Amino acid sequence: MKTRIEKDSLGTKEVPADALFGIQTLRAVENFPVSGWRFSRSFIRALALIKKAAAQVNLERGGLDANAGAAIVRAAQEVAEGAWDDQFPVDIFQTGSGTSTNMNANEVIASRANEILGGARGAKSPVHPNDHVNKGQSSNDVIPSAIHVAALESLVKDVIPALELLGAALKEKAEAFDPILKIGRTHLQDAVPMRLGQEFGGYASQVAHGVQRLKNVQPHLAELALGGTAVGTGLNANPAFIDGVIARLGSETGLPFVGAPSRFEALASRDACVEASGALKTVAVSLMKIANDIRWLSSGPRCGIGEIEIPSLQPGSSIMPGKVNPVIPEAVCMAAAQVIGADTAITVGGQAGNFELNVMKPMIAHNLLTSMSILANVARLFADKCVKGIKANKDITEGFIEKSLAMCTALAPKLGYDKAAEIAKEAYATGKTVRQVALEKKLLTEKELAAVLDARAMTEPGMTLEGAGG
Repeated sequence: MKTRIEKDSLGTKEVPADALFGIQTLRAVENFPVSGWRFSRSFIRALALIKKAAAQVNLERGGLDANAGAAIVRAAQEVAEGAWDDQFPVDIFQTGSGTSTNMNANEVIASRANEILGGARGAKSPVHPNDHVNKGQSSNDVIPSAIHVAALESLVKDVIPALELLGAALKEKAEAFDPILKIGRTHLQDAVPMRLGQEFGGYASQVAHGVQRLKNVQPHLAELALGGTAVGTGLNANPAFIDGVIARLGSETGLPFVGAPSRFEALASRDACVEASGALKTVAVSLMKIANDIRWLSSGPRCGIGEIEIPSLQPGSSIMPGKVNPVIPEAVCMAAAQVIGADTAITVGGQAGNFELNVMKPMIAHNLLTSMSILANVARLFADKCVKGIKANKDITEGFIEKSLAMCTALAPKLGYDKAAEIAKEAYATGKTVRQVALEKKLLTEKELAAVLDARAMTEPGMTLEGAGG
């Protein structure tokens, strides 16, 4: 392999001749062979957009030579578009400030800019990684800003639309299933009647609440640390330069980015990321509940609950012919578990704000952006490959109602709790229905029982059981 010699403050090293990255990136690769995990496409894009915006504003303010500035802008745009993702080899578990990855970006953009200007890869003139690409910036304000840019963009353009798709699919099923009566279940035991549409309406509401929770965190993610530079004081960064960079990021993404009210808070803490992760975790918990309910409701096909059918997508067993499993709900549950676990890591990372700088930013970024990607992808799968194809088994749902001992609940206002409990106990012991036992005991007339045990009426808001049949 051909190499070139590069020098930094620690000495010299051989760098692959065809690499856009340089000596500082190589040192980080050698120092951190931990996981093999790399920063996500969304993060690299956000980091490159910051470098591009900074170069544009520096050009406008006369801080960069016109040719060098234009080359930096072009190189940063290429990075933002994913042309050089293979030139970002640094592990997630690196220096806690993310300096290694910031310098990785600086080196790649500078090297590519010099190449654009007719120079060689790895050259530091006329474009220097620190003096020009990193001008007016520090890793300490660039990396948290890149996290926020990537997170807000992912949230607005990926996660929320995916959840809205799922919520719409659940709401559509809630409306379609509204006429279908079924037995409710509490503690996994039979409860009073309800409508299948009401059950699915509850799921749709969970998702809608999740969307609102995610929207609530957006203003805090929109706050950028840019301008704080090393410790929050803004040394080496002109306020007008920073305002210009933030404005350009807003124009580029269509998102309402602003400078953080306190750059000290924005560098030292990652509270907005912790808050966003908490909202994602809540959504994950909701999706796991919904997916598990759908798994149980579709269990069978002959020896389970079987109140609904979900689409059959693939053979489910290597030994049992004809078996089909609820693979999409299972995938949802696993994705949710991953997001819940990632939230714990982010919570621990958020506490690592030692004095003026949080030093777990790469790990926080990785987990937060991965959780967003996972949730968005699995929500779409859940909607498209499962929820939209759900069918109700009306005969089964309504058949369970008459068999349920919980029907005696409607008798309690008429006969008293203890007498209703005796009827339920006898019905269970004899295998008869609550209706049959009540008729045999001649506690109510057949007409009265028909009114009191009207399952549809039990599902209507405001029904007065005391007056039924009177």
